[in-house]
Order: sequence, then C-alpha cells, then structure tokens
Amino acid sequence: YYSPVRFNPEAYEELRILMANRDTVSKRLNSAVNQIHRWVDIVFPELRQVFKILTCTSSIATLRLFPLPKEISQLTTEQVIAGWKKYVKRHAGLRRAEQLIALAKRSVGTTKALKAYKLHLGQLLEEYDLAQRQLEQIEHEVHLVLERIPYAKNMLSIRGVNTTSLAGILGKTGDLSGYAHGNALLRHAGLNLAEASSGKWRGKMVLSKRGRPRLRRFLYLMTMCMVMTNPNIRALHHLNVDVKKLKKMKS
Repeated sequence: YYSPVRFNPEAYEELRILMANRDTVSKRLNSAVNQIHRWVDIVFPELRQVFKILTCTSSIATLRLFPLPKEISQLTTEQVIAGWKKYVKRHAGLRRAEQLIALAKRSVGTTKALKAYKLHLGQLLEEYDLAQRQLEQIEHEVHLVLERIPYAKNMLSIRGVNTTSLAGILGKTGDLSGYAHGNALLRHAGLNLAEASSGKWRGKMVLSKRGRPRLRRFLYLMTMCMVMTNPNIRALHHLNVDVKKLKKMKS
C-alpha cells in the first residue's frame, strides 16, 4: 500500500510557508485589536463616540499620545490637533478634537490603576505595530514569489482573484499543471461530493471535507470575492439561485 508523492518546486514551498506564517501573524494582530477594544471599554468608553473605528490612524494616534481621559481633559484643541499631525496629514479635525475633550471631562471610565492600564496599552500598541510590519513584509515576499510563477500574472488579471487567495491556493496545491482535471483539485481540497449513509439508511450528498482545510478556506474566499466583483461569475450565481432554485451557499 502506498501513495505517490509529488515534490513541488521551491516557489510553491515558499508560498506554503509564507501563508502559514501569515495566518499566525494575523491571529496575533486580531488578538491585539480585540484587547485594545477591551481596554477602551474599561478606561475610555466614550472614545467610540469620536471614532467609529478604533484602529483608524487618528484613533491609534490618540491612544499613543494621550490615552487617559484625565490627560485629554487638561489639553486644548490646538494641542490635540498638533499631536494628531505627528502621525497623520489629514487629521480628524477641530470638531472632533473639541468633542474628544468634552467627552474626556465627563468620562465614566475607571479611575483606578491607571498606571498599569497605560503600561498595558503601550505593550498592546507595540504588538499591534509589530504584527502590522510583519504582515507587510510577508505580503511583499509573496508578491516576489508570485512573480517567479509563470501563470500567476494571468490568474491575477481575472477580476476577483487577489494576491492573498491565489498565494494561499498555490501554496497548498503546488504546481497546477500536475492536476489532470479540476475535479482532482477539488478532491485534494475535500470539496468533492460524498454520500453520508450506512448499511441501514441512505443520507444526503454532502461535501466530504477529507482534504486540506486551509485550501478550502482560500477557495471559498476567492469564490465569494468573484461572486461580488466578477460579472460572469455573478451571472452564473444568479442563474443557479433564480432559475435552478439552488440555495445561495450551495450555488
């Protein structure tokens, strides 16, 4: 009993390693963002009224320079805007600076252990910056590797196919010329159909999911992107849903 082993060229191995690393860094980035949201909810919950997105440039600049409501309440609007200008050219504006100071003066955030909270926020921002830099570095390397694959440029010209999804797929599949048919790729991903049944009963046809889960994820994300942006794929999806009466996810 044996199964044949197909060794991939070095470029595909590099994509596999880079995309696995990208998943790890993305998890760390999401963890840092979630903890920053928790920190704001405890110390300065009114900040959400000024910035709808807490990870926007002006919001991050505010958390870096004067995170505590006690500090903001002692500043003038000119000082707040001057601090924002250190990080962004187009800052949040005079009205938001006034709103930020007014909300800080009547904040209901905690007033205890502020030194420890400030230290914690500084470490969270360092983790956030590190993850951002590492993601940029990984994406740069992915672009360089894709340039070494002959047909990658043609695939990226298809509307809805982006660099991240294509790199994730090629990193898991290897050279696509090694597959005799597209169904072989689907079976490799676990997207082939299988019958959920036993000797006593017969079930429905379902996806086997006996394959590589990360490849399934990238194929799904690419398909969703193509349904939203590619008119040909969108028309095929509407045909399945409106004419053939398939469910949207099954389509």
